[in-house]
Amino acid sequence: MTEQQTPRTSRRAVSAGLPDFPWDSLTDAKALAASHPEGIVDLSVGTPVDAIDPIIRRGLDDGASFPGYPATAGTTDLRVAAVAALKRRYGVGSVEESAVLPVIGTKEAIASVISMLGFGPGDDIVIPEVAYPTYEVGVLLAGARPVRADSLLALGPTRPGAIFINSPSNPTGKVLGVEHLRKVVAWARERGTVVISDECYLGLAWDAEAISILDPRVCDGDVTGLLAVHSLSKISNLAGYRAGFFAGDPDLVRELLAVRKHAGMIVPYPIQTAMQAALTDDAHVATQRERYLNRRVVLSTAVRHAGLRIDHSEAGLYLWATRDEPCRNTVDWLAHKGILAAPGEFYGPSGSKHVRLALTATDERIAAAAARLAPA
Repeated sequence: MTEQQTPRTSRRAVSAGLPDFPWDSLTDAKALAASHPEGIVDLSVGTPVDAIDPIIRRGLDDGASFPGYPATAGTTDLRVAAVAALKRRYGVGSVEESAVLPVIGTKEAIASVISMLGFGPGDDIVIPEVAYPTYEVGVLLAGARPVRADSLLALGPTRPGAIFINSPSNPTGKVLGVEHLRKVVAWARERGTVVISDECYLGLAWDAEAISILDPRVCDGDVTGLLAVHSLSKISNLAGYRAGFFAGDPDLVRELLAVRKHAGMIVPYPIQTAMQAALTDDAHVATQRERYLNRRVVLSTAVRHAGLRIDHSEAGLYLWATRDEPCRNTVDWLAHKGILAAPGEFYGPSGSKHVRLALTATDERIAAAAARLAPA
């Protein structure tokens, strides 16, 4: 290469086509909240804080001596445990053991599923109007076009490649009923559209029954074209383990498995044995659910007494609250009280006047937040 020549490259910055990472914009508000004399109460992220149950840790130890490569498909015992848990906990009885696929945390799964199912430029992918940001990111990574819509009527005669639904919703806590879900399934099947149902909060319903897309009341026992995404991060405190799974249409799961095998996207064997233990035991789930219920009562009472309105929030780990003002104003108002919340605009333009307050803080921090919100 001569001195005048310069290397040529077609490399592009992938991040340039993605939104800014939302939480990076909270630096100033976090600093303000942290300056409170009694410390910050960080309710901006739904990260578990409670101890992992000993039965799960024993499951982790059971797999710790495994020296070889684990299977991308997961162990048979793990898949059987997942099928049994879906039936026992959520009334899902139409999933084959081979139609369960463990993933390295559901954020990774959601970010990659559109690409791995073969969607790309020219494909429309529907996401909720107010949605977990990774849906949009996954669509953009595939080169497809995200379309925000909550109403099937708003979509008209279009034939999108896939549609994401999320019930209970992150961030709003809204729960979709049987009839709504049935309409989504029927609409999607008429168009050959894949339904991807994020059910990570299904076990944390408070004021309404949360239902899986795989529930026979929804799909009549036919899981064709349906993928449910399940996480152990919330109900079992396994966010640090990166433990989740797909379940649903065997053909879709086989395709995802085939791609993930090539990519080496394998859940580590000790995590698989820990997942099996978590899916086999319901007692720790009930204990954790009770913790969150108690925190929800304390925080929601304080939020309402402070003059905020809570919308939806029938389920999940968040309060979707508003002072009917721009969400960043509310974030600052809370930060002056030492409380950090997530601005609703993180989740789409329709969230511009709400904030999301997580229940994932210790009892002591939730009580501190409630005290700070009390009228002077």
